[in-house]
Amino acid sequence: MPAVIDWDLAVATGVRLVRPGPQVSRDEAKNAVTELRRLSREAEGHVKEFTGIDSAPPEEATIVDRPGWIRANVDGFKVVLEPLTDKVGSSMPGIVSAVGSRITGVEVGAVLAFLASRVLGQYELFLPPDPDGNAPTGRLTLVAPNIVHAERELAVDPRDFRLWVCLHEETHRVQFTGVPWLREYLQSQMTEFLTISDLDLSTLLHRMRDVTDAVADAFKGGDSNIIEAIQTPEQKAILDRVTAVMTLVEGHGDYVMDAVGPSVVPSVADIRAKFQHRRAGGSRIDQIIRRLLGIELKMKQYAEGSTFVKAVIDEAGMTGFNRVWTSPNTLPTRQEISDPHLWMHRVLNSNALPPHNTQNGQNGVTPPTNNDNPE
Repeated sequence: MPAVIDWDLAVATGVRLVRPGPQVSRDEAKNAVTELRRLSREAEGHVKEFTGIDSAPPEEATIVDRPGWIRANVDGFKVVLEPLTDKVGSSMPGIVSAVGSRITGVEVGAVLAFLASRVLGQYELFLPPDPDGNAPTGRLTLVAPNIVHAERELAVDPRDFRLWVCLHEETHRVQFTGVPWLREYLQSQMTEFLTISDLDLSTLLHRMRDVTDAVADAFKGGDSNIIEAIQTPEQKAILDRVTAVMTLVEGHGDYVMDAVGPSVVPSVADIRAKFQHRRAGGSRIDQIIRRLLGIELKMKQYAEGSTFVKAVIDEAGMTGFNRVWTSPNTLPTRQEISDPHLWMHRVLNSNALPPHNTQNGQNGVTPPTNNDNPE
């Protein structure tokens, strides 16, 4: 059976299209890799102490270049999309599947090439099984050329900037290794989202028209994106749950890096101001692509999630906030993300919360000064 997506073509296309990284000497490259590995370990201690989450022992970050990031993400896509590709592969005629796999492979490669020059780091949740068939827990990955490029462009202190990036990514590692059910919950939601897709020809044609409309709207300055264009009403309910939990984890990472930052990253205020200005820039076509791919939506998640985390910690302290990790039932809904008191009333019983001014008595919490992060 032909593959639904030609993954080898996706990698080849992405590697061919991705822009080269900054010019660095061999010694500069070696020093950057060594320091990023060291700082990723240092960040783990800061994050665990601050959050109070008992996570797995730290592992040294994997440092990659842009082509390496593309290859790693294709491996992750294979794992995430397997339920959908199996379903499509068994229901589509061979010639349609064969032709479509090459078209889709080129499209995936082009998207990865666009992202590969922008992503600073990530915690990879979904990885191929190891030789024994066991699923890895995850991997903290840092894209060295992009980090070096950003710190040069921003003219910030390299050591501070690198630790700043590591703090955010390490927060994700602590989240997903310290809350074991969280990864399985996300994967089950994504599998359900993919497998309830309606794959008859009429529906596929209708979805293609929706995608075309989304592209046209984005070029006109609208808020449409491809993900929203192709979902069914049933998928929207699932996506709302996934969006809520991703807003939580991104906002938590954003909050932690800001709150920990001043004590260990002396120039964090300078980094933050410059980075936020950089993010707001870019060419019009760059902004359109980010909107179509849902990247602008992710930027909003950082701000909304951080606001939710800050509001809960302000009133309930870190211990109260950490009740969010108890089970899927204690995760906030999208409505509760927008109104944290709804979540506190449902999960914590707001009448029992400590006074508002006790926030600094809980694990030394210091609220962040703004909402942003480097992913």
